Amino acid sequence: MTTILVVDDEYLIADILSFALEDEGFMVVTASNGQKGLEVLDRERPDLIITDFMMPVMDGLEFATAVRALPSCNDLPIILMSGAQAHIGMQRSDLFDAVLPKPFIIDTIIAEIKNLLSLE
Repeated sequence: MTTILVVDDEYLIADILSFALEDEGFMVVTASNGQKGLEVLDRERPDLIITDFMMPVMDGLEFATAVRALPSCNDLPIILMSGAQAHIGMQRSDLFDAVLPKPFIIDTIIAEIKNLLSLE
């Protein structure tokens, strides 16, 4: 089963995203900030990461940088979901495979996941 790690400090967003992705047949693991996301990566090997930008402890940019530094994860697709900071992510194609706006459209996210994982 394809596993997706959702890293977002807004629990409602993480829950909505999780339910929608699980309905599509994905297994979802969540973390409330980048540091907790790295802890998940110590235990699990997701197939894709969706991260927010603005989070406490470790933001999405710091998190993606740390993920790319891990040899086992440097090819792991990372989607950045962000509102005002989306332009920063768009300038960092070395870190993010896709940048999607918040508020998000779930069908757009699912299509991007399937594209990045070559599921269609």
